[in-house]
Amino acid sequence: MKRVFAAAMIAACVSTAPALAQAPADFYKGKSIQLVVGYGPGGGYDVYARLLGRFYGRHMPGNPTIVVQNMPGAGSLVATNYLYNVAPKDGTSFGTFARNMPLIAVLGGNAAVKFDPRKFTWLGSMSSYEEDSYIMWVRKDAKVKTLADIQRAGGEPVVLGGTGEGATGNDVPIILREALGLNIKQIVGYPDSNAIFLAIERREVDGRTTDLSSVRVNKPEYLRPDSFIQPLLQFGRATRHPDFPNVPIARELAKDDKARALIELTELPYITSRPFVAPPGVPADRAAAMQKAFMDAQKDPELLADAQKLGIGITPIDGKAVLALIDKISATPQAELDRVRTLLDEGKGAK
Repeated sequence: MKRVFAAAMIAACVSTAPALAQAPADFYKGKSIQLVVGYGPGGGYDVYARLLGRFYGRHMPGNPTIVVQNMPGAGSLVATNYLYNVAPKDGTSFGTFARNMPLIAVLGGNAAVKFDPRKFTWLGSMSSYEEDSYIMWVRKDAKVKTLADIQRAGGEPVVLGGTGEGATGNDVPIILREALGLNIKQIVGYPDSNAIFLAIERREVDGRTTDLSSVRVNKPEYLRPDSFIQPLLQFGRATRHPDFPNVPIARELAKDDKARALIELTELPYITSRPFVAPPGVPADRAAAMQKAFMDAQKDPELLADAQKLGIGITPIDGKAVLALIDKISATPQAELDRVRTLLDEGKGAK
């Protein structure tokens, strides 16, 4: 009788072996993977995500289908919280969000942040920003049309457009205003990147801050010499972008060490400029497969050819490098973190 019971128990264990015991190739065969983008269609994050989505499946065991889902809201905080708390943790979901989400979490004090950046299953970043630059673009016919105009105390402010609270495009002008004394006014709440471009063209705002890569993809005409818009200032880089040797970087304009330290701290997230994560708790073998596929896809000759056609750089870093950067931000003296948090809190809801 004991032998019968033991045999029955063994059979039960075998018959109820969970899907977790499947090899990744068996698990992913015939499945779809959700790729969540924390912004609307057409912006830089969406462009990178859709590029990756076209090739990622071929580098995954079992060759699953990749389905892109845009989930805009609160500067991608909605998507970040979703990936951490709601998305399936079985390896069938991953996504991308604003590069500054880890910084916002480390700063603390934001009740809407429902994630720990260290606990994500980090795949890496498609860009280390070697070939990109975060630029302030301003209309040539604006009342305030030069950097000297924007630096002039008591003069007209330059009016920049932004999306939801917490978005990188909103935070950078706040940092520039504090560190460099620039006279900037922001109008925030535009639903997505394309809406801001349209607002510039309609003269609702004078300009915006955004990635060079986003402009190359969405508004290449802005880069022509006869364009109505011009680059005035670069952010997120330690040196000037080779395509804009006459446009200064923020660090060059810092008046003292305190201002330079503020700029350098808030530029750290740009090293992980196009981040991708899966939720916490993905089974180890599937996490390893997702991480490997992420890096392998960016060596794919067809992906690189498409990136070149789009005019965007592919300079990937892996998940370990991203976690090391988060640790570096976390090691920043508390007084400096508090200063950045105070600045960004003051900027919330600016109209």
